[in-house]
Amino acid sequence: MKYGFVAPALIFLIALNIFPLFYDIALSFQNAELSGGESAWVGGKNYGTVFGERKFADAIRTTALFVALAVSIELALGFILALALKAPFAGKTAVLTVLLVPMMLSPAVMGLFWNLILNGQYGILNQGLASVGLPQPQWLTDNDLKFFSILMIDVWMWTPFMMLIALAGLNAIPKYIYEAAEIDRASRWTVFRRITLPMCAPILVLAVLFRSTDALKQFDLVMAVTGSNDAATQTLSALLYQVAFRGYKVGLGSAYACVILVSIIALATVFTRYIDRIQRSKA
Repeated sequence: MKYGFVAPALIFLIALNIFPLFYDIALSFQNAELSGGESAWVGGKNYGTVFGERKFADAIRTTALFVALAVSIELALGFILALALKAPFAGKTAVLTVLLVPMMLSPAVMGLFWNLILNGQYGILNQGLASVGLPQPQWLTDNDLKFFSILMIDVWMWTPFMMLIALAGLNAIPKYIYEAAEIDRASRWTVFRRITLPMCAPILVLAVLFRSTDALKQFDLVMAVTGSNDAATQTLSALLYQVAFRGYKVGLGSAYACVILVSIIALATVFTRYIDRIQRSKA
């Protein structure tokens, strides 16, 4: 009976997760095309093409820079906001609700929304800058500003996520520890460095893990704001889409997907081992 209860969930898991994964791996060793036709086994040729293309190196550089900057800025701003909102005050619930709205919205929809705001000709942002006599940058056409625009939108959307997790970590610290530090006349900086930051570290690392793995797959904003073939903002996921669905090379696109998956697993392994080491040091 126990296998009968478990079987439907296992079949569902295999059908929607495990089978597509192994099918993708199998396709990565074939010259399959989206337009149809018979595919043949080509071994590691697709992976050789992936690592030999200049676009792949550029996409890795763009993705790595985006992940590093976005996650770092979001972590810093989110933690500062969490510290500011930790103490109770009138209207705290309303403030938290307003701050959490961006992360609850669809990234694709928000990308289109910000596309209108940042438009160099009729965008609201440039109209506001013009009204006060400031220059009107071409946020979506200037190669030096495209990446910054994507980064700014992502920070706006996901800083509340970091704030929420940091706030949960701050509220989990027992109050008696702060009371003991106050009795010992510890300075605010000492309390922050010796109590607040170390005790929040595990959950902050977990937040960084979640955001890093999500940022590595950045696709929605890039597609909605600049498109998948823009060299200045082409991430690994956008390049995968360009190869598989615009170039019709499903086999090569599957190889890109496998490389991205391995990168995410490697990053997750590093963070989880770091969290385990923190937990062991506390034990």
